[in-house]
Amino acid sequence: MTTELRRLRNYIDGEFRDASDGRTTDVVDPATGEAYATAPLSGAADVDAAMAAAQAAFPVWRDLVPGERQKVLLKIADAIEARAEELIATESRNTGKPLALTRSEEVPPMVDQIRFFAGAARMLEGRSAGEYMEGMTSIIRREPVGVCAQVAPWNYPMMMAVWKFAPALAAGNTVVLKPSDTTPASTVLLAEIIGGVLEELGHPKGVFNVICGDRETGRLMVEHPVPAMASITGSVRAGMQVAESASRDLKRVHLELGGKAPVVVFEDADIAKAVEEISVAGYFNAGQDCTAATRVLVHESVHDEFVTALAKAAADTKTGLPDDEDVLYGPLNNANQLQQVSGFIERLPAHAKVEAGGRRVGEKGFFFEPTVVSGLKQDDEIIQHEVFGPVITVQSFADEKQAVEYANGVEYALASSVWTKDHARAMRMSKALDFGCVWINTHIPLVAEMPHGGFKKSGYGKDLSSYGFEDYTRIKHVMTSLG
Repeated sequence: MTTELRRLRNYIDGEFRDASDGRTTDVVDPATGEAYATAPLSGAADVDAAMAAAQAAFPVWRDLVPGERQKVLLKIADAIEARAEELIATESRNTGKPLALTRSEEVPPMVDQIRFFAGAARMLEGRSAGEYMEGMTSIIRREPVGVCAQVAPWNYPMMMAVWKFAPALAAGNTVVLKPSDTTPASTVLLAEIIGGVLEELGHPKGVFNVICGDRETGRLMVEHPVPAMASITGSVRAGMQVAESASRDLKRVHLELGGKAPVVVFEDADIAKAVEEISVAGYFNAGQDCTAATRVLVHESVHDEFVTALAKAAADTKTGLPDDEDVLYGPLNNANQLQQVSGFIERLPAHAKVEAGGRRVGEKGFFFEPTVVSGLKQDDEIIQHEVFGPVITVQSFADEKQAVEYANGVEYALASSVWTKDHARAMRMSKALDFGCVWINTHIPLVAEMPHGGFKKSGYGKDLSSYGFEDYTRIKHVMTSLG
């Protein structure tokens, strides 16, 4: 007996459509390792259609007064809230995430973030008018950039979709959004919800479009002549490819890429509190988070105590099926990711020690144990490269200078944290750490009002906040003669 697979479709100009050539890919449930749906494998004709729809809708959407765009976003937030359980179930099947945590940790922030950008829509302003040359008045117009080609990742498909479309729409742009080929289901459902709101309020159907596909689909989007901006959350390799493709016609590029967050624990920190919070921030979402607390640096005087406590916390952390309310995280997203995480453990140098975990869980689905690895050196592969799994590494340092050297000694620069009771030390570290975010005595909280984004190979541009909103605008100087 075979179970019929669910059929996902593109959403272009207000209509659900198959790929023009009929190609599809299987969508796999990470908790079972089995296909449960098919999604379009979109090609050039599908990208053309989506871009044409967004381009046609742009002048009307751009010229709406900000208050009207605000109404749309507020209505979208309300609609997502009303269909929360449907979204939660879809996202859980999409990613294998625990239902309870998706309900508490993802939908409420998503709704809040959309409402934040609904408010930001009415703050689209430039510098006040002034005379900087005799007989001339200057004003600044802040305008939308145009059609935005956006590519979202598989680790937070719903939330990253919100981080993409909400500021873009608020600023007056139109959107063509591609979810990851492994997690398209929740984005297709968001398209249904957003499309319904646009239709209900009488706005152009092409304001928001979703096309499914693989890396080649994304390349076609970025290289397409219509978009004025390309925005991607993904790997460093993908970001570099997007930047290269976009350079051919000088598109604006917004990149949120990988991370290797240092978690610097000094000898005066509350060790019990630090272990408890770091283990959650490291293992949440199976460590599949660019800001995850997975690279811990501990002062040598408390290193052994910390490692022992962290190994116990790992042993007490549970992974399991989405409907189990007693688990912190579910499976890794896909078979390739399971292979990547396993490979890092298999290639550990002889001087490394696995203090906890280190193995796949079961034979069904892509589950991996909460893992702690100690005894590592700064140039080890697992220190220098992003594992993107439930693996926390621990190194020791001798003093503040060495802590900064080790923390900054990677190619990523997205997020970091410092654990100490010494305020002056915390301030020195927050200045010295070369990362887009520094948390003090906590790790991973995000709020809509504050920016998220990194430096170096973690990319450029900001998500969330007024800074993220401004990234989706352009600045125009208008000068008027008073003669």
